[in-house]
Amino acid sequence: MADAAVDRTPRVLIAADKFKGSLTAVQVAERVTAGLRRVAPHVEIESLPVADGGDGTVDAAVAAGFERREVRVAGPLGHEVTAAFALRGRTAVVEMAEASGLQRLPKGVFAPLSSSTYGTGELLRAALDAGVDTVVFGVGGSATTDGGAGMLSALGARFLDAEGEPVAPGGAALGDVESADLSGLDDRLASVDLVLASDVDNPLTGPTGAPAVYGPQKGAGPDDVAVLDGALAHFAGVLEKEIGPKAAGYATAPGAGAAGGVGYGALVLGARFRPGIEVMLDVLGFAPALERATLVITGEGSLDEQTLHGKAPAGVAAAARAGGKEVVAVCGRLALRPEALGRAGIRRAYSLTEAEPDIARCIADAGPILERVAENIGRDFLV
Repeated sequence: MADAAVDRTPRVLIAADKFKGSLTAVQVAERVTAGLRRVAPHVEIESLPVADGGDGTVDAAVAAGFERREVRVAGPLGHEVTAAFALRGRTAVVEMAEASGLQRLPKGVFAPLSSSTYGTGELLRAALDAGVDTVVFGVGGSATTDGGAGMLSALGARFLDAEGEPVAPGGAALGDVESADLSGLDDRLASVDLVLASDVDNPLTGPTGAPAVYGPQKGAGPDDVAVLDGALAHFAGVLEKEIGPKAAGYATAPGAGAAGGVGYGALVLGARFRPGIEVMLDVLGFAPALERATLVITGEGSLDEQTLHGKAPAGVAAAARAGGKEVVAVCGRLALRPEALGRAGIRRAYSLTEAEPDIARCIADAGPILERVAENIGRDFLV
């Protein structure tokens, strides 16, 4: 009888992403835990912060037990920055935003035409130096639209202009590339399983390509978008001469347009594309944690239409539903109707704006408000 009583103890798994601009995924888990404890102190709680390959991916891996390794690399404008990757055994988690993300730009500064992914290549090289045989390469949140050319250069490729000189950094300069030489690529790449983890499946160029869809977020105006789109198309054409028709296939493959086209560069390196949240759930050990849970709490800053297309809460909910577990979500802002949540496998969503209608306060005091929201979840599902 005692064993049966233990089995009935509620076990909550908190598997939420960050509230961008307010709380990291780790902080979300801490605040939800605190709120639940106040109304349901008997509950067993396990935290597994998640990410979908974008910024916060390394932090999620470290929270799951990976070791944090820091290296000095080039930021998107060429200035040296300290970036981190995560390491456990022979698996590394590399987040391109650590080296080449928007957060690496000075406040209010954008450089859509000249920002480079060179530092991302240096970060990948540091992971190779650690002796790994698997690299989970999370891409998203980039400041760059250079098709991964900078990354490839840091790994040994050469892109030359008509005079035989290396082209300048950034996406716009790719229009000047006359020849590509990939023979100097780090030969360790051939023996590594490189997994491109992204929450987007855009192609490299065109109406749904990297410049058109994501360029404006990086400060690109209409003229800049046109320049970048043409330059990336030209770059892919030059690579086709170097490595054959597969270069054209990579340009239209899902994920090629991720993070300003760094996905394309990864595919050129032989990466295999997988939805970011699926990869991260595998890496973080979600399946055994799910098995132990009776209720799953997921979430992110804004639950909206984008959430349903590859974002972390949708991936968590899909996996939990497949495992027969109930899911609720927390968020800053809720823009999905109950039927849409239900189709995604989410029983109910709790937003900060329900508890505090003042959006500015929700952002400034997200932590304490989230604790109050978690208390409501505890009363509704655990008491």
